[in-house]
Amino acid sequence: RTAVNIPNGSTAVMARRVEPPDSLDFFPTPPWATRALMEYVLPHVDGNACEAWDPAAGQRHMSDVLKEYFSAVYASDVFDYGDLDEIGTFVGCGPDVVSGKFATNWIITNPPFKLALYFAKHGLREATDGVALLLRSTWLEGSERYKEMFSKQPPSIVAPFVERVPMVKGRWDPKATTATAYSWFVWEFPLKADTRLQWIPPGCRKKLTKETDIERFAARGRP
Repeated sequence: RTAVNIPNGSTAVMARRVEPPDSLDFFPTPPWATRALMEYVLPHVDGNACEAWDPAAGQRHMSDVLKEYFSAVYASDVFDYGDLDEIGTFVGCGPDVVSGKFATNWIITNPPFKLALYFAKHGLREATDGVALLLRSTWLEGSERYKEMFSKQPPSIVAPFVERVPMVKGRWDPKATTATAYSWFVWEFPLKADTRLQWIPPGCRKKLTKETDIERFAARGRP
């Protein structure tokens, strides 16, 4: 498979591996937000019969939750946060590209916002069943994304959270609040030419948070 070519002037993933972790766009996903994807957006996916890959896994806040739903989950990232299956970039080109490393059904991740377009386009080359990206809802806007992605291959599902999904740089803070709106953007094969809007209902944060989440995830901080 061919890696995505990042135009000049875009954020260079290749250079990011040698940067300090504080400079990376690392905002861990609250566990309940990942469960909301599987419970409300993709309840029809039989995880026992397929695998998933999180190529922007960070400290595995998302990929470890996906293990509750899939038979196998692979985790990689451009920075070595520890306990990853592979270290390398998912987009761009060069010796540390991990494209084609895992033959997987689903690519599910919370990518760097500036690189999300490339994650989406390349994810559709890598996955056999679908791609799901957790992004700020404003990702729907922008002429470049419309030209490069939405006009050619719109998402199968856009699933906005009715309640906010608080994210803090470098760690998961279960008490955090935010004014930023987030949505799941999903492309599911066979791809279609239209998009279904599906709201993720209020109450998910309480309903889908487990008592063990704080012990499992809150202690994971900056490397």
